[in-house]
Amino acid sequence: MPDPRALLLLPRPLEGFILADQARDLLRADGVVAADPPRVPYGAVARLPRPLRDRLARGTARRLLRALQGDLRAVAIFHPVQWPLASALLTMRPQAELWYGRWDRYEVAYDASASMRARLAQLHEQAASRSALTFVVSGKLAELEVQAGREAQLVGLAADSFPAPDPGSAVVAVSLGHLGWRTDWALLRAVAERMPELVLLLVGARHDDECKDDADFRWCRAAPNLVWLGRRDDEEAARLILCSDVGILPFRVEPFNDAALPYRILKYARLGRRTIAPELAGVHTWDRAVTTAADADGFVAALRAQGGARVRPDAQLRAWALEQTAEKVNAPLWERLRALGLA
Repeated sequence: MPDPRALLLLPRPLEGFILADQARDLLRADGVVAADPPRVPYGAVARLPRPLRDRLARGTARRLLRALQGDLRAVAIFHPVQWPLASALLTMRPQAELWYGRWDRYEVAYDASASMRARLAQLHEQAASRSALTFVVSGKLAELEVQAGREAQLVGLAADSFPAPDPGSAVVAVSLGHLGWRTDWALLRAVAERMPELVLLLVGARHDDECKDDADFRWCRAAPNLVWLGRRDDEEAARLILCSDVGILPFRVEPFNDAALPYRILKYARLGRRTIAPELAGVHTWDRAVTTAADADGFVAALRAQGGARVRPDAQLRAWALEQTAEKVNAPLWERLRALGLA
């Protein structure tokens, strides 16, 4: 005796289907199988004249039934454009019932023309009238079915596959500026591996040509807790710093970097954020704003110490940074200008 089967007609391949988590859950049942969209898309078939539409649907239905290898008991659709195929399947297997899932009011979709809206409304009415189980995601969709004299089961939505890092332990850091040969990708990798609660916003141009042979760079490109935001203008960058607990300076410890005083330290400080940096001599010029770390473990400890600072910025650090104006730092140059009678 053939095994009983329920057939889920997916409107998109499973990975791109908005209800993928719920579909995967149903597919755990031994008798549930899924079918990807046919070669001729559902939407294209729905736009065809009815005789041609029905002919294509019957051909697809026959192919599905040949592949099914079981006793079809239920057909599930998730959009009215799937009704022609479902109707053909039910005609060939009248013992089966229809399930109809609704996550939107498709017949008034923004991207549908007036004629397509009318056709979708007709297809919806036909599918909903035939359905043995209509399941909807919102109370309003259920209410619309009741108003039409039908029943609907409110099921809501699931987001099982959407990541849910612990918001209570998250530390959000930002790196502003060049992302290329100056960056210590091995350090960033080691920190990210040790600190799964880290979210690192990488704001700046990424220079793949400078790092393409670096295995640590490639690892960082794929790490989910490193978020690559590209080059942003100053207004945008400032707001991203405001979203962060702390700024970082992930430079290699090399002579060129050792002498530098990177601008990003002052930019972070203007928004009340400290900078965490490797042991570079130049950054100690602004010791007030910088915490240095000798290795990845030290970096992790310093980052964790700054967790939550985004809601309690360092007001004294900000005041100091705002005092570092061009006029103030140029004071020795102004003195010389005056001595030369140039100002």
